[in-house]
Amino acid sequence: MAFPAIETSVLLTLGTYAVLGALYLVIVPAALMFYLQARFHTAGSLERLGVYGLVLVFFPGILLLSPFLNFRPNRREV
Repeated sequence: MAFPAIETSVLLTLGTYAVLGALYLVIVPAALMFYLQARFHTAGSLERLGVYGLVLVFFPGILLLSPFLNFRPNRREV
């Protein structure tokens, strides 16, 4: 049984959706979370406002990645 050929425009559309979905759900939220970790205590008010605005925009991706990332401080030696 032969499979029907998929048109180039359909493949291009599916590829575009896959790339945009990966950017929205994985790549940008991961970069944003690592940026927040690095600049959390030194960010100014306008920078913090901009970053938290981006957190609001990319919230589904951050929610998707949050179980896998741990940004708690290291355990202290007593």
